[in-house]
Amino acid sequence: MLGMTPLYLDSTIRIKGLIRLLCIGLRVLCIVEHTVREALRRKAEKLAGIYAGNPKRATARPTTEMLLKAFSGIHSVNIRQGDASWNNVSSLNAVQTRILSLLGLPVSIYQGLSRQSE
Repeated sequence: MLGMTPLYLDSTIRIKGLIRLLCIGLRVLCIVEHTVREALRRKAEKLAGIYAGNPKRATARPTTEMLLKAFSGIHSVNIRQGDASWNNVSSLNAVQTRILSLLGLPVSIYQGLSRQSE
């Protein structure tokens, strides 16, 4: 599932760096998946709305890929005029809000991305 194009590295330092980066990414994916699955297990619930074309289908064992795809429709608009700047992000739907709560993250983290600075 990890789509990568072939890459040639002849420096051992760069090879080690790439391997470390991939390991960190894999650990993050595993932690997200485990956290959500464990939260669903504790509550004896299932998560619906993450299957494309079948919004009523629910699962107690979602993959991180499915969870990330649920956030694919989010857009961010940044406007700068002189010294002032405005940032606006699209609103979260119910599934996205539920995923954040299963991860133990407050929705205010996301809402904090919309701001005005001068």
